[in-house]
Amino acid sequence: MSKLIIDGGQRIIGEIKVQGAKNAVLPILAATILADGESVIHNCPKLRDVDKTDLVLEQLGCVVKREDGTVSVNPCGLCGCQICEELMRQMRSSIIFLGAIVSRCREAMVSMPGGCPIGLRPIDLHLKALRELGVEISEKHGYIHCTSKGIHGANIHLDFPSVGATENIMLAAVISDGVTTVSNAAREPEIVDLQNFLNSMGAKITGAGGSFIRIEGVDKLHGSEYTIMPDRIVAATYLAAAAITGGEILLSRVEPRDMRAILHVLREMGLEVKSGKNTIFLKSRGPLKSVHTVRTMPYPGFPTDIQSPFMSLACLARGTSVFVETIFENRFQHVDELVRMGADIKVEGRSAVVRGVEKLQGANVVARELRGGAALVVAALAAEGRTVISGTEYIDRGYENIEKYLHSCGADIRRVDI
Repeated sequence: MSKLIIDGGQRIIGEIKVQGAKNAVLPILAATILADGESVIHNCPKLRDVDKTDLVLEQLGCVVKREDGTVSVNPCGLCGCQICEELMRQMRSSIIFLGAIVSRCREAMVSMPGGCPIGLRPIDLHLKALRELGVEISEKHGYIHCTSKGIHGANIHLDFPSVGATENIMLAAVISDGVTTVSNAAREPEIVDLQNFLNSMGAKITGAGGSFIRIEGVDKLHGSEYTIMPDRIVAATYLAAAAITGGEILLSRVEPRDMRAILHVLREMGLEVKSGKNTIFLKSRGPLKSVHTVRTMPYPGFPTDIQSPFMSLACLARGTSVFVETIFENRFQHVDELVRMGADIKVEGRSAVVRGVEKLQGANVVARELRGGAALVVAALAAEGRTVISGTEYIDRGYENIEKYLHSCGADIRRVDI
């Protein structure tokens, strides 16, 4: 266990190379079990969730090796079809293994997943889609048991463009008999990254990035070497850190096209933002301006994952900003902690009204989930005095050495063990 100690008031100025995307690497690592040989994945961030995913792979019988930012997975010794309850409870995204395991082993046994307590994330869309692909599913005593005599193609319509359900369909249907189509599919860039990886293994998938995906089943997949896309949420968090401190930052190894909704809000708040090929430059141009309404939406809308850090920005903006959370009903857990730091925020249902204040003050605060923890870090960088943030295990689920990167850009931040 550890805490982050931040003495605020230092401008964030510098350059950061953005880590690989958490939301891309996890399904891609799950996909490696479908191959006949070893896969080598580059730009893997050092995160708690990646470490847990590696443990799942090893528990299933894979040989996993990690060297710096590269993870190699050899599934030839795969001998299990069950993920232990402890790992499932620690990582919500572990449900993404369901499609891959049942495709490879014709059977899968997992418990209901855990993760950050940001609200209900029902997996009914996952299970409904798997049933349409020919998977028999029973749910008993908190466990999901899947069996299949063979995956067959199906025409699947998702009632909501769920990222996880879209990924599970792709992983289950890639080795199958026939063609599978997914309408109202999730359009996130991470879906495109999964498609590109699977196709590099010999899959035949088209349409990712749009609302209609076509998967032509193949007989087998081979191992592949692949580089994970940059993390757009981490990139946006570092932009927020520079913006709230009146600083300037150059992000490299980033994809601006994936962040258009985010960059639009930053410009609306009065910041200078310039995009290049795989770079984003941000510079403060005076006091932050409020933003009329930020409404979280599935991609290409404003992402729910960056709502919390941008609310920290609004705390010091001139005027009133409104945040409407449409994805998760419990994603305002950071609000009470920001109020402890002097923020003026009123929550009613899924809306939060933020009235900008002159200053924030350091305080002892607790991160209760991943992105809310990042919001506290952003707020602490601009606060007067010292902020001590506990609950860093949540932050470490999605941010690789956040204190190292921010310190390199001038932040007075350090981690202490407790």
